[in-house]
Amino acid sequence: MLQPKLLKKVLAILEEHHIDYMITGSLVSSIQGEPRTTHDIDILVNITRASIPALVNAFQPPDYYISEAAIEDAIRLKSMFNLLDTKEGDKTDFWILTDDAFDRSRFNRKVTEKILRLSMDISTPEDTILMKLKWAKLSGGSEKQFTDALRVYEIQFENLDINYIKLWVNYLQVHELWDRLIKEANPII
Repeated sequence: MLQPKLLKKVLAILEEHHIDYMITGSLVSSIQGEPRTTHDIDILVNITRASIPALVNAFQPPDYYISEAAIEDAIRLKSMFNLLDTKEGDKTDFWILTDDAFDRSRFNRKVTEKILRLSMDISTPEDTILMKLKWAKLSGGSEKQFTDALRVYEIQFENLDINYIKLWVNYLQVHELWDRLIKEANPII
């Protein structure tokens, strides 16, 4: 299965079972910034235990691998679980919505866009930049994450709410990466 087909199926299941979600990560930064190849789909979900059977039943072996126990643990720990397409090797990472102020803010600001002929809820460019900077910091300085943030900033520059970004730069403690991004950026105006 090609990633767009996996994405379409995942979105259909989430919507059918009224599971609130937001697409994030490299898929969104590729849309808002510079396209790059990615084999995973990152989705922030607001899910309860009641939705576990729907996910497990929708993605059956041998075509897929999803663990009911991993979903339960992720919900309990506010962490993440995976869905694997065993034929194509594509992966969906489901990140559980936490009570963290930034997590809640970005989830509440999601926007609906039509991408790949699919209507989907995605993170705003500001929140994409902030999460990419956060991941760059957490990974010890990942250039891939930083470059994703930089390209989204450059392409979306005229429409960005810089005050919003600065507010969360402080909260996320990514000052050094933000300052570097500003120095290196060549905004498209």
